[in-house]
Amino acid sequence: MSTESSPLLSYRLFSVVDEGEMPGTQAQEETPLVGGDMGVAVGPPHPDPARRLSTFFGVVVPTVLSMFSIVVFMRVGFVVGHAGFLQSLLMLVVAYVIILLTVLSICAICTNGAIQGGGAYFMISRTLGPEFGGSIGLMFYLANVCACGVYILGLVEAVLDVFGAEGTDPPGARVLPQGYFYSFLYGSVVLLLCLLVCLVGARIYARAAFLIFLVVNLVLVAIFVSFVAVGPRQVPVARDANHTFNTSFTGFRLATLRANLPAMYSRDYTTNNLMTFATVFAVMFNGCTGIMAGSNMSGELRNASSSIPKGTIIAVVYTFIIYFLLFLMTSFTCERTLLKEDYGFFRSINLWPPLVLVGVYAASLSASMSSLIGASRILHALAKDDLFGIILAPAKIVSKGGNPWVAVLYTWALVQLVLFAGKLNTIAGIVTVFYLVAYAAVDLACLALEWASAPNFRAADGMGAPVQWGPAWCHGRQWGGSFGGPWAQHLGCPPLPLQVRKYLLLLDVRKEHVKFWRPQMLLMVANPRSGAQLVRFVNDLKKGGLFVLGHVEIGEGGRISASGKGSVGNRPPRPRGGRISAPLTLSLSLSLSRPLPGGMKPNTLVLGFYDAFVPDDYFLRDPAFSQARENDHFGVDLPALQAHFPLVRGAGASKALPAAEYVAIVSDAVKMHKNVCLARYFPLLDKQRLFSSKAEGCFVDVWPLNLLRPDTPAYVDVCSLFLLQLACILTMVSSWRAACLRLFLCVESGDRGWVAKEEKLKELLSKLRIKAAIRAVTWDHVVALHGQPLAAGEPFLNSAARQVTDEYLAAVNALVLQQGGQVAVRFLYLPRPPADTSMYERYLEQLEILTRDLGPTLLVHGLTPVTCTEL
Repeated sequence: MSTESSPLLSYRLFSVVDEGEMPGTQAQEETPLVGGDMGVAVGPPHPDPARRLSTFFGVVVPTVLSMFSIVVFMRVGFVVGHAGFLQSLLMLVVAYVIILLTVLSICAICTNGAIQGGGAYFMISRTLGPEFGGSIGLMFYLANVCACGVYILGLVEAVLDVFGAEGTDPPGARVLPQGYFYSFLYGSVVLLLCLLVCLVGARIYARAAFLIFLVVNLVLVAIFVSFVAVGPRQVPVARDANHTFNTSFTGFRLATLRANLPAMYSRDYTTNNLMTFATVFAVMFNGCTGIMAGSNMSGELRNASSSIPKGTIIAVVYTFIIYFLLFLMTSFTCERTLLKEDYGFFRSINLWPPLVLVGVYAASLSASMSSLIGASRILHALAKDDLFGIILAPAKIVSKGGNPWVAVLYTWALVQLVLFAGKLNTIAGIVTVFYLVAYAAVDLACLALEWASAPNFRAADGMGAPVQWGPAWCHGRQWGGSFGGPWAQHLGCPPLPLQVRKYLLLLDVRKEHVKFWRPQMLLMVANPRSGAQLVRFVNDLKKGGLFVLGHVEIGEGGRISASGKGSVGNRPPRPRGGRISAPLTLSLSLSLSRPLPGGMKPNTLVLGFYDAFVPDDYFLRDPAFSQARENDHFGVDLPALQAHFPLVRGAGASKALPAAEYVAIVSDAVKMHKNVCLARYFPLLDKQRLFSSKAEGCFVDVWPLNLLRPDTPAYVDVCSLFLLQLACILTMVSSWRAACLRLFLCVESGDRGWVAKEEKLKELLSKLRIKAAIRAVTWDHVVALHGQPLAAGEPFLNSAARQVTDEYLAAVNALVLQQGGQVAVRFLYLPRPPADTSMYERYLEQLEILTRDLGPTLLVHGLTPVTCTEL
């Protein structure tokens, strides 16, 4: 976690007590994840001065303007004239399906964590790793550079249509000389203007963009009104002084629509190239490529994770409606010749033609600035990540206000080179290819996260998204790329027996990243005949991670203890049923507390609870095991199963190990920095009854406070976050999604700060993208049984007055039982075993009283950070 820049750490959300409280000393496992004074609530840091843009100004406005750009005013006639209305509509639908998929992927990724500057590049690199992120980021940067050139060339084309010297109407206004180098010169002047604005910073661009946004929408209103208000007329089209002809604006006529329905591809008058479906689509798609304009401003947005999805979706819906109406009205009212030969025909049919010119110039200028400033942010992010070494090192430089002015200069120079293309339609296809590849990469990133099934991938909107070659490293920086071994099976890799050794060797803990943490469960099974329900529960809890069933026989050499059935070489069969996917590890040891051999490295140990509960024989209740059939699909009949698995322990029978050794196993696991779960009453778990259609809703309850230590100041520490993560993982499993997650906040009636605690817990859940209901529970009568408050400066561990009594534990147990609703599973905080081995049995007695008659309960002691808000 030392390499994380997670806001969750800097905001210190783990501490939810009031300022001014003087907490006592905490045990190691109760230390908050952040340093400093324990238990002191520290609010969010001062907001970044560079992050000032709202959803509307930072996302909606630049996205709409980028998607409109030159296409909405200068290429609608080109698309409908060549492709016809039907194919134009098909192109529009195909284009928006593509961008809609990408927008949904953006929503899923950006709501899954905090986003820094760099927009789409930042998302891809932090998801797929630097290998893919760097190459795709560079391609997306070039797409923005080329798009900026397209918009500027379109603006130059629109200016020369009116003021170019080669035209004839109006003669007095045509004063600008025309030609290839003149067009390049005019484009350079426009680009210089964009450069000056972008050098000032994103804020002045946002203000200018809003004014342009108002102008563009005013022009669109005028165009729609003109379609209705302007009557049929002849529209002259002049190529030069010697070539002039008339076309028609017919008004709304069904005959005009019928004539414009089919495609009629011909040569483009600006390039003299023969148009096809692909070339026309390439030009039209440039009107849909602005969906990343808001994402590119991620470094300047106040709340990027919220603003980007909301603003982008609004912009996409709005622009689709406008494009559809323009295609429809154009097809109803304009002769095909007019559409093919005059791309600026909106001006000719408008009530006030100069207004259209203002819209064309404003939209093109705004889209150019948006692409320039967005590309510079991507380049700056690439430079900060040191992916291209000294070449981009200067692009790291920023002004005092956070503006990457060197990256802006880099981008300006490249756009200057693009302007040598000369014509908009010439490079439109290149831009489209760049954007399609970039969009595909975003979709792939989202798909990879979904396939990886990482527990921390919890998009706020529930939208899905992406695989793994191992977490990505770059210049010593841990990025946590999602392409890696644990889910390589999704890519059609060879089966587990052929690949298990290879991927086990890749399980290097140094390469783990907290955002892709998942449970690696080792469940110790004494007798599968009584542990089937727990096996299935842990299988649900593993969330695509490693799940190993472990069994230890006590003995030495090549023999087993007297109760065993044969030698260690005769491995018991593992029935292939119940959708359980877990390798079986059988170990021979002199003691159960000795570590297991093998290359697999589980991070979480699960044990059944040590109590006097008499287990049921699951084999006798399940027809799949109880019905004897020779050569059945398990590959073994009932007598063979009974021979390998001895009968369950009966009432009054002695256990295989004493209580002290059981606690020693838990203590040793904690000392080895393994998370530990103790499962009680899981033979009582009946999922079929809980989730039947007629059953009432059920709950998964989480008690994150150490109930044995009610005075602990840190309500949410490492252990609490771990058990909260496990509970959240359980509700993410398809068969458990009907269960509701409840988080209990224990408060005292005299505590005036409990409302603030509840708000901080809500903020924490929001940051972690966990949907849970918080319930405040008053427990004055319980705390009163725990003894007198500590004296000033008295450490808890040395206080004899704070001994945990059975009466107190029984009251806590009753409090947990009193909570209403049908509870499927309860997650409780498991304290660290005492250092004094003579207290082991008393420790186990306390846990037994605490969990008595609670139903399926998982006592959890977590030692590793498992949550992350970083993308």
